[in-house]
Amino acid sequence: MQTGQRVLRLAEGWIGTPYRHQASEKGVGADCLGLVRGLWRELYGCEPEAVPAYGPDWAERSGEERLLDAAGRHFLPVPGFGSVEPGDVLVFRFRAHHAAKHLGIWAGDGVFIHAYEQAAVTRSALVPSWKRRIAGIFRFPEVE
Repeated sequence: MQTGQRVLRLAEGWIGTPYRHQASEKGVGADCLGLVRGLWRELYGCEPEAVPAYGPDWAERSGEERLLDAAGRHFLPVPGFGSVEPGDVLVFRFRAHHAAKHLGIWAGDGVFIHAYEQAAVTRSALVPSWKRRIAGIFRFPEVE
């Protein structure tokens, strides 16, 4: 099975996991980063680097592009939305000139999977308000 299809299948298994800030355990709790971290562990066995504690407003306070920088270190860049494939990681910026601070997994057919605050890991339509907030797209490396 191709890595992207495997990522998507694994992500679908996280649907319904309650939203829990900084958590990353399927069925117990996850935030958007925790979902991607959990998928990485399921694919490769361990995370590529330790994630420091972070607050809900960390991106506004630091101004650093921590998510985009980390994605660039561990994932393969996708040149644009025209090249997106199921299983790719979408990185979102909620406001212009602010750091990106949300992640989701492209499921295809106009839908992505993400952990949404005050909800759970869920499927959402990639409506124009979400699509225009995409700050980067990345692909999981092939599983060996």
